[in-house]
Amino acid sequence: MRTDEPAGVFFDVDGTLVDTTYLHTVSWWEALRQTDQPVPMAMVHRSIGMGSDKLLDHLLGPERDRDADTKLRDAHDTLYAEYWERLTPLPGAADLLRACAERGLRVVLATSASEPEVDALRRALGVDDVIDTVTSSADAKQSKPAPDILVAALEQSGLAAERVVFVGDSVWDVVAAGKLNIPCVGLTCGGTSRGELAGAGAVAVYDDPAALLGELADSPLTRPR
Repeated sequence: MRTDEPAGVFFDVDGTLVDTTYLHTVSWWEALRQTDQPVPMAMVHRSIGMGSDKLLDHLLGPERDRDADTKLRDAHDTLYAEYWERLTPLPGAADLLRACAERGLRVVLATSASEPEVDALRRALGVDDVIDTVTSSADAKQSKPAPDILVAALEQSGLAAERVVFVGDSVWDVVAAGKLNIPCVGLTCGGTSRGELAGAGAVAVYDDPAALLGELADSPLTRPR
Protein backbone atom coordinates (compact mmCIF):
# COMPACT_ATOMS: atom_id res chain seq x y z
CA MET A 1 0.00 0.00 0.00
CA ARG A 2 1.44 3.36 -1.05
CA THR A 3 2.01 5.61 1.94
CA ASP A 4 1.00 8.65 -0.11
CA GLU A 5 -2.56 7.33 -0.32
CA PRO A 6 -5.00 9.10 2.03
CA ALA A 7 -5.10 7.88 5.62
CA GLY A 8 -7.79 8.27 8.21
CA VAL A 9 -9.02 7.55 11.70
CA PHE A 10 -12.36 5.89 12.30
CA PHE A 11 -13.95 6.78 15.63
CA ASP A 12 -16.69 4.98 17.47
CA VAL A 13 -18.75 7.73 19.13
CA ASP A 14 -20.86 6.36 22.01
CA GLY A 15 -18.55 5.93 24.99
CA THR A 16 -15.49 6.85 22.91
CA LEU A 17 -16.07 10.52 22.13
CA VAL A 18 -19.34 11.23 23.97
CA ASP A 19 -20.07 10.10 27.54
CA THR A 20 -23.05 7.86 26.84
CA THR A 21 -22.15 4.32 27.87
CA TYR A 22 -23.87 4.45 31.22
CA LEU A 23 -26.84 6.36 29.80
CA HIS A 24 -27.39 3.46 27.40
CA THR A 25 -26.88 1.02 30.27
CA VAL A 26 -29.55 2.66 32.42
CA SER A 27 -31.94 3.00 29.46
CA TRP A 28 -31.65 -0.69 28.53
CA TRP A 29 -31.88 -1.74 32.18
CA GLU A 30 -35.10 0.23 32.61
CA ALA A 31 -36.55 -1.00 29.30
CA LEU A 32 -35.91 -4.60 30.39
CA ARG A 33 -37.41 -3.92 33.81
CA GLN A 34 -40.54 -2.45 32.23
CA THR A 35 -41.08 -5.64 30.23
CA ASP A 36 -40.56 -7.90 33.28
CA GLN A 37 -37.20 -9.16 32.02
CA PRO A 38 -34.84 -7.70 34.64
CA VAL A 39 -31.11 -8.06 34.01
CA PRO A 40 -28.37 -6.89 36.41
CA MET A 41 -26.95 -3.54 35.31
CA ALA A 42 -23.39 -4.88 35.23
CA MET A 43 -24.43 -7.42 32.60
CA VAL A 44 -26.13 -4.72 30.56
CA HIS A 45 -23.02 -2.56 30.69
CA ARG A 46 -20.85 -5.40 29.35
CA SER A 47 -23.14 -5.62 26.33
CA ILE A 48 -23.08 -1.95 25.39
CA GLY A 49 -21.36 -1.50 22.04
CA MET A 50 -23.35 -4.27 20.41
CA GLY A 51 -26.36 -3.42 18.28
CA SER A 52 -29.75 -3.96 19.90
CA ASP A 53 -30.32 -7.31 18.17
CA LYS A 54 -27.09 -8.85 19.41
CA LEU A 55 -27.36 -7.13 22.78
CA LEU A 56 -30.74 -8.72 23.44
CA ASP A 57 -29.45 -12.11 22.27
CA HIS A 58 -26.53 -11.71 24.65
CA LEU A 59 -28.70 -10.73 27.62
CA LEU A 60 -31.83 -12.80 27.08
CA GLY A 61 -30.62 -15.65 24.88
CA PRO A 62 -31.26 -16.37 21.21
CA GLU A 63 -34.21 -18.63 22.04
CA ARG A 64 -36.17 -15.85 23.72
CA ASP A 65 -39.62 -14.70 22.62
CA ARG A 66 -38.70 -12.00 20.10
CA ASP A 67 -42.19 -10.52 20.00
CA ALA A 68 -41.15 -8.05 22.71
CA ASP A 69 -37.98 -6.87 20.92
CA THR A 70 -39.62 -3.91 19.19
CA LYS A 71 -41.19 -2.79 22.47
CA LEU A 72 -37.81 -3.09 24.20
CA ARG A 73 -36.00 -1.08 21.53
CA ASP A 74 -38.69 1.60 21.53
CA ALA A 75 -38.55 1.84 25.32
CA HIS A 76 -34.75 2.17 25.26
CA ASP A 77 -34.88 4.81 22.53
CA THR A 78 -37.50 6.85 24.38
CA LEU A 79 -35.59 6.70 27.66
CA TYR A 80 -32.25 7.53 26.04
CA ALA A 81 -33.69 10.43 24.06
CA GLU A 82 -34.41 12.21 27.34
CA TYR A 83 -30.64 12.73 27.69
CA TRP A 84 -29.93 14.08 24.19
CA GLU A 85 -29.84 17.75 25.14
CA ARG A 86 -27.44 16.96 28.01
CA LEU A 87 -24.94 14.80 26.13
CA THR A 88 -21.37 15.71 27.01
CA PRO A 89 -18.18 15.05 25.05
CA LEU A 90 -15.52 13.10 26.87
CA PRO A 91 -12.37 15.03 27.85
CA GLY A 92 -10.37 16.10 24.81
CA ALA A 93 -12.77 14.59 22.26
CA ALA A 94 -13.25 17.66 20.07
CA ASP A 95 -9.59 18.64 20.30
CA LEU A 96 -8.52 15.12 19.30
CA LEU A 97 -10.66 15.20 16.16
CA ARG A 98 -9.32 18.61 15.23
CA ALA A 99 -5.72 17.50 15.82
CA CYS A 100 -6.20 14.48 13.56
CA ALA A 101 -7.66 16.66 10.81
CA GLU A 102 -4.78 19.14 11.16
CA ARG A 103 -2.37 16.28 10.52
CA GLY A 104 -4.13 15.53 7.24
CA LEU A 105 -6.01 12.48 8.50
CA ARG A 106 -9.58 11.98 7.37
CA VAL A 107 -11.84 11.93 10.41
CA VAL A 108 -14.65 9.40 10.15
CA LEU A 109 -17.41 8.77 12.70
CA ALA A 110 -18.02 5.05 12.29
CA THR A 111 -21.11 4.72 14.44
CA SER A 112 -24.11 2.42 14.22
CA ALA A 113 -26.35 4.80 16.16
CA SER A 114 -29.66 5.74 14.55
CA GLU A 115 -29.72 8.90 12.46
CA PRO A 116 -31.55 10.95 15.13
CA GLU A 117 -29.03 9.78 17.73
CA VAL A 118 -26.15 10.61 15.38
CA ASP A 119 -27.50 14.15 15.04
CA ALA A 120 -27.57 14.52 18.84
CA LEU A 121 -24.03 13.16 19.15
CA ARG A 122 -22.74 15.53 16.48
CA ARG A 123 -24.34 18.49 18.21
CA ALA A 124 -22.62 17.49 21.43
CA LEU A 125 -19.22 17.24 19.72
CA GLY A 126 -19.57 20.47 17.72
CA VAL A 127 -16.83 19.65 15.21
CA ASP A 128 -18.71 19.03 11.98
CA ASP A 129 -16.20 21.22 10.13
CA VAL A 130 -13.46 18.59 10.51
CA ILE A 131 -15.54 15.44 10.02
CA ASP A 132 -15.15 13.80 6.62
CA THR A 133 -17.68 10.96 6.80
CA VAL A 134 -20.41 9.78 9.19
CA THR A 135 -22.21 6.44 9.19
CA SER A 136 -25.38 5.36 10.98
CA SER A 137 -27.33 2.20 11.70
CA ALA A 138 -28.95 2.47 8.24
CA ASP A 139 -25.57 1.65 6.70
CA ALA A 140 -25.06 -1.73 8.35
CA LYS A 141 -26.93 -4.98 7.92
CA GLN A 142 -25.44 -6.46 11.09
CA SER A 143 -24.24 -4.62 14.17
CA LYS A 144 -20.97 -5.05 16.05
CA PRO A 145 -19.18 -7.30 16.69
CA ALA A 146 -19.85 -7.84 12.96
CA PRO A 147 -17.67 -5.43 10.93
CA ASP A 148 -20.47 -4.11 8.69
CA ILE A 149 -20.35 -0.52 9.94
CA LEU A 150 -16.60 -0.39 9.34
CA VAL A 151 -17.07 -1.76 5.84
CA ALA A 152 -19.61 1.00 5.21
CA ALA A 153 -17.20 3.59 6.60
CA LEU A 154 -14.46 2.36 4.26
CA GLU A 155 -16.77 2.50 1.26
CA GLN A 156 -18.15 5.95 2.07
CA SER A 157 -14.81 7.53 2.94
CA GLY A 158 -12.90 6.00 0.04
CA LEU A 159 -10.16 4.86 2.41
CA ALA A 160 -8.38 1.52 2.28
CA ALA A 161 -8.38 -0.68 5.38
CA GLU A 162 -4.57 -0.67 5.29
CA ARG A 163 -4.57 3.11 5.83
CA VAL A 164 -7.04 3.27 8.71
CA VAL A 165 -6.95 2.99 12.50
CA PHE A 166 -10.14 2.54 14.52
CA VAL A 167 -10.64 4.07 17.98
CA GLY A 168 -13.28 2.50 20.23
CA ASP A 169 -14.15 1.87 23.85
CA SER A 170 -15.59 -1.65 23.88
CA VAL A 171 -14.40 -5.18 23.29
CA TRP A 172 -16.94 -5.34 20.46
CA ASP A 173 -15.17 -2.46 18.70
CA VAL A 174 -11.86 -4.30 18.89
CA VAL A 175 -13.38 -7.54 17.62
CA ALA A 176 -15.12 -5.83 14.69
CA ALA A 177 -11.93 -4.06 13.62
CA GLY A 178 -9.93 -7.27 13.90
CA LYS A 179 -12.18 -8.97 11.35
CA LEU A 180 -10.93 -6.45 8.76
CA ASN A 181 -7.34 -6.41 10.04
CA ILE A 182 -7.79 -2.77 11.07
CA PRO A 183 -5.75 -1.85 14.18
CA CYS A 184 -7.97 -0.74 17.03
CA VAL A 185 -6.93 1.69 19.74
CA GLY A 186 -8.95 1.22 22.91
CA LEU A 187 -10.15 3.89 25.35
CA THR A 188 -11.19 2.92 28.88
CA CYS A 189 -13.58 5.89 29.28
CA GLY A 190 -16.53 3.67 28.32
CA GLY A 191 -15.98 1.55 31.41
CA THR A 192 -14.12 -1.40 29.87
CA SER A 193 -10.78 -2.12 31.50
CA ARG A 194 -7.36 -1.79 29.94
CA GLY A 195 -6.81 -5.53 30.35
CA GLU A 196 -10.06 -6.45 28.58
CA LEU A 197 -9.36 -4.16 25.64
CA ALA A 198 -5.77 -5.31 25.28
CA GLY A 199 -6.86 -8.93 25.68
CA ALA A 200 -9.33 -8.52 22.82
CA GLY A 201 -6.50 -7.30 20.58
CA ALA A 202 -6.32 -3.51 20.97
CA VAL A 203 -2.93 -2.31 19.72
CA ALA A 204 -2.78 0.42 22.37
CA VAL A 205 -5.02 1.57 25.21
CA TYR A 206 -5.50 5.06 26.66
CA ASP A 207 -7.73 6.45 29.39
CA ASP A 208 -9.76 8.84 27.22
CA PRO A 209 -9.50 11.11 24.15
CA ALA A 210 -7.45 13.65 26.12
CA ALA A 211 -4.85 11.01 27.01
CA LEU A 212 -4.68 9.87 23.39
CA LEU A 213 -4.33 13.49 22.25
CA GLY A 214 -1.45 13.98 24.67
CA GLU A 215 0.45 11.11 23.05
CA LEU A 216 -0.87 11.57 19.53
CA ALA A 217 2.53 12.00 17.90
CA ASP A 218 3.68 8.59 19.16
CA SER A 219 0.33 6.81 18.86
CA PRO A 220 -0.81 4.28 16.25
CA LEU A 221 -2.99 7.03 14.74
CA THR A 222 -0.02 8.88 13.28
CA ARG A 223 2.57 6.15 12.81
CA PRO A 224 3.22 5.31 9.14
CA ARG A 225 1.67 2.02 8.09
